[in-house]
Amino acid sequence: MKKYLSFFRLRFLMNLQYRTAAWAGIATQFVWGGLEIAVFGAFYKTQPEQFPMTFQATVNYIWLQQAFLALFAAWILENEIFESIRDGNIAYEMCRPLHIYPMLFARGLAVRVSRAVLRCFPVLLFAVVLPGPYGVSAPESAEALCLFFITMILGALVTVAFGTLIYVSAFFTISAQGLRLMVTCVMDFFNGAIIPLPFFPDKVRAVMELLPFAAMQNVPLRVYSGDLAGREALRAATLQIFWLFVLAGAGQLLMKRAEQKVRIQGG
Repeated sequence: MKKYLSFFRLRFLMNLQYRTAAWAGIATQFVWGGLEIAVFGAFYKTQPEQFPMTFQATVNYIWLQQAFLALFAAWILENEIFESIRDGNIAYEMCRPLHIYPMLFARGLAVRVSRAVLRCFPVLLFAVVLPGPYGVSAPESAEALCLFFITMILGALVTVAFGTLIYVSAFFTISAQGLRLMVTCVMDFFNGAIIPLPFFPDKVRAVMELLPFAAMQNVPLRVYSGDLAGREALRAATLQIFWLFVLAGAGQLLMKRAEQKVRIQGG
């Protein structure tokens, strides 16, 4: 365990150095969040009673999505890992006395957490001081806040587990570029990054909420917004745990298969 914690620590500290990139991302998230709220606000002014979430809940969802974008964004995957698999440098890692899957998992988690730490506080501070209903409001209860933190941790772990599965899948391809593009599009659509899942038709949403993508950012953001509460929130958290074990188990099984017959493409 200490070896993988060291990988996490080193990668975490390394990513904390990119402060200029973080400030550029923060500025982008301010603008993007404001644009999203303006668009939704225009729709809410027509027939607000027709929408599945209140405008304040939607605003909370958007600002929290921007604040913790680095934890859940589909496109945050390390090019260095894909390059090491493609050019054969991953062979050096496989010669070390460690397992590749938990090492990749630790690195993926460290990258997301470090980027989120750099970006979340300015976005949250900005969103809190905005006048209502355009700023973030407090959660309905202390229990909702605690459940938000729990589901956010689980959602981040599910996201990392899925990302690690993509890394492992790269062992079976010459180039992972097409796989990355496809996964990014699918994740952004099904995890609520483009449109919150409650805005989909009921029958479509019922299916989408059973998929692993809904166990990512969809659950914690809706818990904080008050759209998920009670038994529905507990059911969603249970699905998060289920998909975490399924994705992590599938990744480890696929990694064992990859280790049995490795083809070094770069040398």
